Amino acid sequence: MKRKPVLRVSTKLLTPFILLFALYVQFHGDYGPGGGFQAGVIFASAFILYSLVFGLETAQRVLPAAIRRILLGSGVLIYAGTGIASILMGGNFLNYSVLAHDPLSGQHLGIMLIEFGVGTTVFAAMVIIFFTFAGQYRRGGPDGN
Repeated sequence: MKRKPVLRVSTKLLTPFILLFALYVQFHGDYGPGGGFQAGVIFASAFILYSLVFGLETAQRVLPAAIRRILLGSGVLIYAGTGIASILMGGNFLNYSVLAHDPLSGQHLGIMLIEFGVGTTVFAAMVIIFFTFAGQYRRGGPDGN
């Protein structure tokens, strides 16, 4: 890996822009194409690129297993919590209109929360899947050969 300085420097330069684009897709998703799923996959691709260039162990130190599990669970809880909050405020499950003082603001807030939960879950799931398969490949497959 040390013999690939162009690849390493290019990855270090591109990664912040990939993450920034993922955030743009995440927070622009309610106004145009995009949203939580697309942003989660783009965000995960930055970590996957990093691990391909700098090694699986380095990437796992940057994003430890405990953090990945917390992100996975948090995304699901944000999604479900938004639905439960709308029930507790007198609406139906995922009826965003009751989340704010006027229905339009409630819709905007609800969609942002749902999309953030989806993005967090998709990001964590994609990274966990990649790390799992990459770890099996490194060890020689699922049976250890």
